[in-house]
Amino acid sequence: MLPSKLDTLSPAEVRQLCRGGDFAGATAGVAPGYVQANLMIVPREYAFDFLLFAQRNPKPCPLVEVLEAGQFEPRLAAGADLRSDLPGYRILRDGKLAEEVTDISGWWRDDLVSFLIGCSFSFESALLRGGISLRHVENQANVSMYKTTIPCRSAGRMHGNMVVSMRPTKAADVARAVEISGRYPQVHGAPVHVGHHEAIGNADLARPDFGDPVEIRDGEIPVFWACGVTPQYIAMMSGLPFCITHQPGKMFVTDALTD
Repeated sequence: MLPSKLDTLSPAEVRQLCRGGDFAGATAGVAPGYVQANLMIVPREYAFDFLLFAQRNPKPCPLVEVLEAGQFEPRLAAGADLRSDLPGYRILRDGKLAEEVTDISGWWRDDLVSFLIGCSFSFESALLRGGISLRHVENQANVSMYKTTIPCRSAGRMHGNMVVSMRPTKAADVARAVEISGRYPQVHGAPVHVGHHEAIGNADLARPDFGDPVEIRDGEIPVFWACGVTPQYIAMMSGLPFCITHQPGKMFVTDALTD
């Protein structure tokens, strides 16, 4: 399946491609109009800490669904399987990346609790309808993501700083981008920072910590949104013994409409 065709598929069709191993790319621009979600899976003993962390940090961690321990079929996508229906997963052990895989059935346990966290890919179709160009979508690339010095509120074992996604935006379009994305608080909402990337700890925008670099052209300003990669960065900074998450930019596509 060509990436250029993915914007015409239903969420169920996208999930089926992932399950069959036929799609392992970034989901920016895929199934526009539907909520995409980051995935964080932790053992039950850490689930309350993570739930509290998400409640205290709704900007980077806007929860859209929490599943019971051992469950893998979310309410937002009947018939789906969180163990196989994302393009890519990460296995983290003791705060370090251990493996990257396309199916986590072999790592599944009955004590694992899954959290779905809203993703900013969800409001990109609204930005496009508003006349705001998105270079990573134009390039069929992953969005640029950066670690920052913006602290998150700690909860139990969970502590660390925010990760942000960046979209170059024409100066004249920044206010409209803020207004449009602000209508979607369940998927990160309005930006957390505009311009002056050094102020949030980004020394070089040409070298993102996650995702792909994109060109920033004359007359454009880097605009930063809170990012759902934050939880896996928190898991790394907190030295969590075990967790499963998505590969950055490779989201779970739900059946829920963004609007």
